[in-house]
Amino acid sequence: MNHPAPPIPPITLPPIEEPDTEKRWLKESLHKLLDKEFIPEEVNETIAVRASEIFVRQRLEGENDLGSLVIAIVTEMESFDFSRSFYGEFAIANAVSDLILDSLGIDNCCGA
Repeated sequence: MNHPAPPIPPITLPPIEEPDTEKRWLKESLHKLLDKEFIPEEVNETIAVRASEIFVRQRLEGENDLGSLVIAIVTEMESFDFSRSFYGEFAIANAVSDLILDSLGIDNCCGA
């Protein structure tokens, strides 16, 4: 008899204290990650700026649940023109989630 895997508990971030620092860190980290994954593209900086703005704005509005923040990035990046990029809104949201989990020391592999 197979038992369903237990649900992954939500990850709640502490309230934002230094929005400019958080935005700058996320923009720079995401830009580096995007450039490393494929060839560096000019549009990667624009993507990183947009994603970090969405993330920090959501945080300033009081959203601290990482899952909700990821969904907000997917939703708001749907209107972004990804035609000059290897990426899409889901890849960007997942990359942001991975960076946040890594910064918190949480292993993001295999649902651990």
